[in-house]
Amino acid sequence: MRDRFDGRSRLARFALLAFAACSVLLGGCGIIFQNHEKRADAALTPTPGNTARGTITLIERADGVQVSYSLTDMPPNSDHALEVHERGDCIAVNGDASPVFALPSDRRRASSRVEGELGNIHADATGSATGFIVATDVSLDGVRSVISRAIMLHREATDPYAASPHNVGPALACGVIRR
Repeated sequence: MRDRFDGRSRLARFALLAFAACSVLLGGCGIIFQNHEKRADAALTPTPGNTARGTITLIERADGVQVSYSLTDMPPNSDHALEVHERGDCIAVNGDASPVFALPSDRRRASSRVEGELGNIHADATGSATGFIVATDVSLDGVRSVISRAIMLHREATDPYAASPHNVGPALACGVIRR
């Protein structure tokens, strides 16, 4: 009788051990196969003669790239354009800034909005702005990727009704988008 009990006991211990091992393995698969978000950041520093600064966080979502911003030291109660430029160069922003990021097919349409024009932001009475924009025309990989490009906060806001919507004045702050 004792042998039968030990056999069942061993079988029960083996089943319990097998169940525990499968649980650990399947739990590990959840870590491997979970949805990892694509994320990038940029630290905006003032351009010469300006004081605006802040951080930008880009997270790719199903409906586009969420561009979250936290900016300070801008002129109070003012509107500004936030744009991604072709090159990741913040050294020559006041004189020889690269063009706004656009695919070659979109660059031919001179009077239309292009991918790099993220939108306008509003600085409050203290010169700060916090919020987010959903950019549907860019991504964090592929041909529409903004990684390693410059993101600039411009002096003026974009006027969607202007003949040339790309004229937003010099950059107040600039940063390079990095993973």
